[in-house]
Amino acid sequence: MENKNEFKPYIPAEKVTPELTITSIVMGVILAVVFGAANAYLGLRVGMTVSASIPAAVIAMGVIRILLRRNSILESNMVQTIGSAGESLAAGAIFTLPTLFIWAAEGKADNPSLLEITLIALIGGLLGVFFMIPLRNALIVKEHNILPYPEGTACAEVLLAGEEGGANASTVFAGMGFAALFKFIIDGLKVVSGEISGRVKGFAGEIGTQIYPAVMSVGYICGARISSYMFAGGVLAWLVLIPLIVLFGENSVLYPSVDATIGEIFAESGAGGIWGSYIRYIGAGALAAGGIISLIKSLPLIVKTFSGAMKNLGGAGANSSLRTDKDISMKVVLIAILILALLIWLVPAIPVNPIGAVLIVIFGFFFATVSSRMVGLVGSSNNPVSGMAIATLLISTLILKFTGMTGIKGMCSAIAIGSVICIVSAIAGDTSQDLKTGFLLGATPKKQQIGECFGVVASALAIGGTLYLLNSAWGFGSDELAAPQATLMKLITEGVMGGDLPWPLVFTGVFIAVVVELVGIPVLPFAIGVYLPVQLNACIMVGGIVRLFFDKMKKEKAEKERIVNDGILFCSGMIAGEGLVGIALAVLAVFGVGELIDLSKYIPTTVSNIGGLVLFAVIILTLLKFTVWKKRAK
Repeated sequence: MENKNEFKPYIPAEKVTPELTITSIVMGVILAVVFGAANAYLGLRVGMTVSASIPAAVIAMGVIRILLRRNSILESNMVQTIGSAGESLAAGAIFTLPTLFIWAAEGKADNPSLLEITLIALIGGLLGVFFMIPLRNALIVKEHNILPYPEGTACAEVLLAGEEGGANASTVFAGMGFAALFKFIIDGLKVVSGEISGRVKGFAGEIGTQIYPAVMSVGYICGARISSYMFAGGVLAWLVLIPLIVLFGENSVLYPSVDATIGEIFAESGAGGIWGSYIRYIGAGALAAGGIISLIKSLPLIVKTFSGAMKNLGGAGANSSLRTDKDISMKVVLIAILILALLIWLVPAIPVNPIGAVLIVIFGFFFATVSSRMVGLVGSSNNPVSGMAIATLLISTLILKFTGMTGIKGMCSAIAIGSVICIVSAIAGDTSQDLKTGFLLGATPKKQQIGECFGVVASALAIGGTLYLLNSAWGFGSDELAAPQATLMKLITEGVMGGDLPWPLVFTGVFIAVVVELVGIPVLPFAIGVYLPVQLNACIMVGGIVRLFFDKMKKEKAEKERIVNDGILFCSGMIAGEGLVGIALAVLAVFGVGELIDLSKYIPTTVSNIGGLVLFAVIILTLLKFTVWKKRAK
């Protein structure tokens, strides 16, 4: 193993350059809020979020180097450190917190207050940072040659290639601009259809595609393999399970809470009605099984990670004289963790009792340790955060039930505990990736850790308003915002606490997931595909096909890598652009302005569908324009 003193970062420990400056804090906070809101919207739509580190890094380089005429790579790194916290906190929050809004819509509870959401997000985020700090020396320094931290290393490489920062930043901004325009045309003016579907007469199955740039971008970034797994899940649900349910149960009611026969539902709402009444429970069972399977497969790694981290806890940290070894002191970290744990218990706005507070600290540190090491091995995208959240929910709901905290009060408490743990895991993984980037570049860990806290605070203050806005405009669990993970957490909590789920449908999904795992297909993307509408999966598949086309092009390796990376930057920009316009349209919808600019009533459906297909082609051509057809700077 390489000794830490033998590694020479890009900026030597003896050299001091601008890092945690007013500029980097302001830019980082803005990007944290922007990418946090955009990823919240994206995650609630498609059940997946994307990393904001590289887009934030190239935007930082573009602004700092080109506009401000400053040349500090560590300042740019600080911007991405603060900015990426927003995406991770949003990912943790949207997996669980929308459940509270869904219960409120069902009349079971009151809407969570802005204070409750903000405090849950803030405490979870800060605990994620503080739990990671004592692990830095063990995971980032001592295992430098063992844990690659893919996103953190890639972000360092992007920052080191800073001479292309202006061009790269323009690609991100172009993606934001074009996606904003496309989104406004589709969902603002509504002059073209956002979704096109078709079915064969006499067959209950349905197939089609959405045409949203952000959804297609998810497919491009994830690649053809993951996209195909999701699409396969959608095909199973919409072209196999739905037709079979309609064929065999036309005059039946399979689930007591459904007040119409399958035939009546299909006649009124088509395949989408069957999906909403029955398939989503099958998908939830598959998702839950997928999360647990991923956690079980990771158990050997989890045990090894935790025991190894405990042996090497702490390290050089605050006692070292080297700038690149300085962490926030352990005394400050321990006091902060104690204060946050007491706040969880004592603040009335957070529905958690002393037992819940203890569970949060125990599960939080354990899963922060697991998350920090696992993202080092497999990357943030494969970190089983949902599996950790499911395990936490199952155990905490059972404990709360046995201690007498039952009913909706117990369920809300379980979701609050699960929310904090989910955010802890997501932020700990993000912090470790950022600290890896800083380790390679020669950043000061203590300043990065403070920067992470800035990002967490800004994102926590923004996430409550974002969730309230999106829920007011469309409602969680709706066609516009399916909120798949949050709906799954709701089903699990209700099932454990009340035992009133349609278990035959849930177990059908569980055993579908087991079969998929046995044949060697990754369960989670397939299960998400079963749960989500096939039109959304098809749009993701189109993005995956475009990425496959880029990967298979017969060009020089360097040129091909440039094209693929430009595509990732452009698609990251498109996700941010569409997310921001989605938030803006939600504001218009809440105030009734959305109806005033809606032109769909003047356009025939056929024309609207054709226009949608034409616009989809334009979206793909725009991606080609900024990648394959992009003129290289001389």
